[in-house]
Amino acid sequence: MANDETLRSLMFTLSYVLMKRRRDVTSADAQRRREVQRRVAHRQYFHQRHKRMIMMMIAQTSRPTGDLPARPTRVWSNIESTDWWERVVMREFQPSDWLEKFRMTKETFFLLCGKLKPRLNRQDTRLRPALPLEKRVAVALWRLASNVEYRTISTLFGVGRSTVCKCVRDVCHAIVLLLRPLYLRTPSEHELEDAARLFATRWGFPHCVGAVGSLHVPIIAPSSNTDNYWNSRGWLSVVTQGAVNGLGQFWDVCAGFPGSTEHSAILQNSTLWARGCDGGGFLLHDPPLDFMGRPLGYLMLGDAGYPLKSWLLKSYPESSELTAGQRAFNRKLERARGVVDEAFLRLRARWQCLLKRNDCRMDVVPTMILACCVLHNVCEVHGDEFDERWEEAVRHEESPQPADEVSPSADDRDGEEVRALFCEYFLQQENQQRTLAC
Repeated sequence: MANDETLRSLMFTLSYVLMKRRRDVTSADAQRRREVQRRVAHRQYFHQRHKRMIMMMIAQTSRPTGDLPARPTRVWSNIESTDWWERVVMREFQPSDWLEKFRMTKETFFLLCGKLKPRLNRQDTRLRPALPLEKRVAVALWRLASNVEYRTISTLFGVGRSTVCKCVRDVCHAIVLLLRPLYLRTPSEHELEDAARLFATRWGFPHCVGAVGSLHVPIIAPSSNTDNYWNSRGWLSVVTQGAVNGLGQFWDVCAGFPGSTEHSAILQNSTLWARGCDGGGFLLHDPPLDFMGRPLGYLMLGDAGYPLKSWLLKSYPESSELTAGQRAFNRKLERARGVVDEAFLRLRARWQCLLKRNDCRMDVVPTMILACCVLHNVCEVHGDEFDERWEEAVRHEESPQPADEVSPSADDRDGEEVRALFCEYFLQQENQQRTLAC
């Protein structure tokens, strides 16, 4: 028994010594590794510091002295090829090339650059020259018109991918800030009168100053709240509400709502709703205009996704029980309201970043949509040609636009009365035309 106790004591002591030895060896190895890593990091720090000092010395010695001409220095940046932009685009592009690649004429392009100069102009530095204003705008327009990848535009224009991203963001912000007050704004009282005359003569709908509609723009999955962006068609999108005049030019845009948001909810959260429902809103005419023996202000046209109001009319639901006047009203309204559908068609055909899935960050997408609407108006106002071949991509769209419909309980009684007046008006017009035809 004594021998067994002695043996166990020896075994325990030996095990303890071995375990302690192993811990000591492991601790020594870890300490050596930490020391090696510290020395490597220390050496890298001094190498980088030495490199920066050399670069600063080169920059200092590259300054122009005396009568020597100044030379641009690009020590710390990759020198990309700019031959395509400087030679091909600026010297050899024909008018059709400008229209196809930048969606506007050369004259409109330089007019746009001039208006954006206060916001986008940059100064050269000692280490590199600033990217020319025209090139920054061209990079952004190329992206908006084609929605091609940043690396493709980077190679084409001879700039870095991060530069392409920054150009798109800066140019879109500048367009919204500087050009929106000029090309996309609420009409004045005199402009409302002109808009009403235009709708009456061109589309046959009196007292109307605009049509409102919604557009879903496809996006990639956002980092948060993804479920809110699935629309009724089963794809991810953000919704844009737009109001256009009789020429298809936008004068009110509300962008950036998640794809699952109802169109009526977007309207009720927009300034258009506040202006329309306000007793002294911009849709009123002082004194009120006479229509079918009743005073009536200006109004707008919408689809089934909007509630019926005295200032916002929509068609009757299709039914075999519709009267002749109601059918005449539906025909006139759908014809006049088609101007907003045509405006969204031209908008997406011209700026195809709204047609294809947008991979920009969610904080940039609303600004990009607003910028495209402003640019649409710029091109329309300055009479830039629209190539109907661009519409082919829209007509063959893989993701059809979602349709929305509100409950009849949301319709307003005053709106029903106004709609009934127009039914009577259009029925009288059709009867007069039949009488004249006979």
